[in-house]
Parts: sequence; structure tokens; C-alpha cells
Amino acid sequence: MNYLISSTGLISLGLWLLSLPVGAAQPCDTSSADYAACIAQLYRQPIAQWPAPTVDADIDWQEMAPLPDHAPAPSNNPFTQAKAELGKTLFNDPKLSRSGQIACASCHEADMAFADGRRVSFGHDRQSGRRNAPSLVMSGYSQALFWDGRGGSQEQQATQPIIDPVEMAFDIPQLLERLNADATYRTQFAQVFGASPITQEQTSYALATYQRTLVTATRNTAFEQLLRGRPQRMNDQQLYGLHVFRTKARCMNCHFGPALSDDQFHNVGLSYYGRKYEDLGRYEVTGKPEDVGAFRTPSLRLVMKTGPWMHNGLFVTMDGTLAFYNMGMPRPRPNAQQANDPLFPKTSDRLKALNMDKDELRALRSFLDTL
Repeated sequence: MNYLISSTGLISLGLWLLSLPVGAAQPCDTSSADYAACIAQLYRQPIAQWPAPTVDADIDWQEMAPLPDHAPAPSNNPFTQAKAELGKTLFNDPKLSRSGQIACASCHEADMAFADGRRVSFGHDRQSGRRNAPSLVMSGYSQALFWDGRGGSQEQQATQPIIDPVEMAFDIPQLLERLNADATYRTQFAQVFGASPITQEQTSYALATYQRTLVTATRNTAFEQLLRGRPQRMNDQQLYGLHVFRTKARCMNCHFGPALSDDQFHNVGLSYYGRKYEDLGRYEVTGKPEDVGAFRTPSLRLVMKTGPWMHNGLFVTMDGTLAFYNMGMPRPRPNAQQANDPLFPKTSDRLKALNMDKDELRALRSFLDTL
């Protein structure tokens, strides 16, 4: 056997090695017992060197990224700390409800990632709502708030729960009368907005500004620290779970970017069309047949604190939730009476049977703990 290499061959080899990206990782051997540990090591590198995610060709995805001190604010409601502090006071004040007993914080509790841990929330006179209270932590990254998107931006959404007859059951004129009669609020509003009667717009702007600061609730999570270049708090299994999330589990088709959400609407097969728990979702806002059973993609930041999950709160364990996704989610079929129903919902084609094994599911579940 001839082991001699020509000078031309050495030069070519050298040029090939120089062409490799700095820090480029060698592929991990899927048959190796150390495969998961090898994958984990890849994610201890800077984000720009992580393996590319597996996403469908038509997805305009964004890379995962650390969060700022507050979500982006619109030009007509620029962020100030004083406005955020006023919004926090309003958010926690039951004066914003008709009964004087229900605050925004009643359904969005800080120690539950600004959700409430119930299947559905209750409001005025202990009435039960229709849907699970979503976490507000990443609400500043959405332009279509509420599960069905009817809320629009944070400024548009801020006072809607106040006037909802099931939630806080108040009305804006009485609310403003109550706020303007409070000397402390008059002083606080004047410091933020200038001396004038308190208005609905000012109230909405303050509440929206505070909610944009809720992203800081993620600051000490292991995942946020990883994104900031400090991977020490995530073990091999969790980092391997991140890889599963980005590849085989197909999660990044809908959960990407800093917010881990595409802020779009998808049908995951849980509209219960024609049955108990029926909810037509986005269709109730748009009237479009293709929106029947579609709901906004929630952020997965702090997801393990926000159960029970889904718009109806019917998924009470994360292991069960992952099992449903692993099988591709339900795909209801019309009965004889529904055969020609133009509104019969169709589960999104984004959802596919994943065939994850037990180790992959455990790793994925372990990763979700870090969010």
C-alpha cells in the first residue's frame, strides 16, 4: 500500500481544512452509546454554531434568541419605567372590576407564569369562562391576543377583560369615574401622562407597558441562561431534548424565535366539533371556514408552570400532551350528518406522526423543564 501523498494533495487537503467554519463540529454517530452526549456538546457552543433545525420549506422561522428587558413597544406607546409601574398597580388592583374583588392578576398569577393553573378561569359572580387563561409572559410579542386572536395588540386587548360580562363585568365610564375619584391614581397618571382626566387610552397604555416587562420572568431559567452563553445549568439529557425539539419533534415549525411562537393560528384537532367542549376558535372572529378550530400558537416560555394545557385546559400532564403530539394529534372524521358540512374542521398538515422513542420523549420532556 502506498502511503505517500503528493505535494499537490497536501496543498488541497490544507485548503479544504481551512475552508471549514471555525469551531465546526464533527457529526455525531447515531449508533454510538455517546450519541446524546455528543449532541449535547454541540449545543454548548454559541447559537450560530448549533445544528440547523428541521422545518418545512415554507416556514419563515427565526432562530432562538435571548430576551430583552421588555418586549418591543410601539411608537405610539413608548416604554417608560414609570408607565410600567403604573400598569403594575392597575394590573393588581381589583378596583378595575365591577365587584371590586377581581384584578387582572386574579387570572394571571405571577408564580404561575401569569396564568392561573385552572382548566378555565372564573370571573364575576364565580362564572366560569370558556377557555384556559393563557400565560401573559410573552404577550408583548403577539399582535393577536387571546386564543382566537380577537384581542389584537396589547393596547387593544388591555381593557377587554374589564368589560367582559363573565370576567370583570365592568364598563369603561364607571371605571374612569372610579379611577378619577382616587387621588393616588390622579397623581400617578399625571406623572406619566401629564395633568388631565384619566382616560381609557391612558389606562390601556399603562397596562400594556407593564405586560411588556413580564418577559423578565424567564430571566433565571436554564434555557434563557443557555441563550446568553451560559450552558452550565443544562445537562446532557436536556440539551439532547433541545435537539429533539429542533429536529425530530418538528416543534420549530410553530415554536421559534425569542418568544417560541409563530403567533399564527393552527388547528391541532381539538375543536370537539359537534360535541361537548366544542370551540370554533379563530372562526368566531373571522368567519372563514378554514379557521374553524384554529387557535393561536402559545409561547412555550415557562410552559411547565402554565398547565393544564391547550385552549380548553383538558391536557393535565405534559407526558400525556407529548404523547398526543407524538401520534400526530387527533384527526376527527365527520359522521354521516357531517359528511357535507363545509365547516367540518381539518387538523393542520404541520402535525405528523413523529415516532419518537421513550428516550427521545424523556429528553424532550426534560428540555421543557428548562424553559
